Amino acid sequence: MKTDPIDKLENLLGYQFINQSYLDEALTHRSLGHTNYERLEYLGDALLGFIIAEALYSRHPGANEGELTRLRASLVKGDTLAMLAKQLNLGSFIRLGGSELKSGGWRRNSILANSMEALIGAMYLDGGMDICRDTVLRIYDELLNKTTPDKLLKDPKTRLQEYLQARQQPLPEYTVIREEGEAHQKTFIVRCTVPDTDISVQSHGRSKRVAEQAAAQIALEKLNIS
Repeated sequence: MKTDPIDKLENLLGYQFINQSYLDEALTHRSLGHTNYERLEYLGDALLGFIIAEALYSRHPGANEGELTRLRASLVKGDTLAMLAKQLNLGSFIRLGGSELKSGGWRRNSILANSMEALIGAMYLDGGMDICRDTVLRIYDELLNKTTPDKLLKDPKTRLQEYLQARQQPLPEYTVIREEGEAHQKTFIVRCTVPDTDISVQSHGRSKRVAEQAAAQIALEKLNIS
């Protein structure tokens, strides 16, 4: 019998499971025993790669193999899966063993990403390929609309600058806060401030340029630009 929390997850997914055991397995971490989501994760990883590859192939007829590969990698990587899992509040449904529960495993990106893949595998086994594909594409709809070859090939500083210029906003300011380490192995800590906003972030790198790019990427994420 389904519980209210599971009903909530299914509503967020837009899919109702026929065989509840698939969903139960997809939500069970290995810290709880032998029957867990790892096999479904393996299946879901392969399915996700195919579904996203197929979607990108159809959406970008002018993109070459390298561009399609980089696009797919950006969409199926762990950080992206974890972000989507958080949008579904998936962490609150994952069943964890005592040690993982105490350490806050439901918040860990690796566990969220793995659970997301397992959920895709479970939907495939329960409802078939068409339903699995439709559900994945619905979850990915916004990301697929925003992820294009031209955006992917531009570095974070360029993308941030173009975003602000298009809105006639002041350009970001980059400041070296400090330098650490020996002369031959320095680390630069850089702050990126976006004027007229409350965004002021910092990051580090082995060169000033790398640190600026990393800080610009954080600023883009604060602006909800993927």
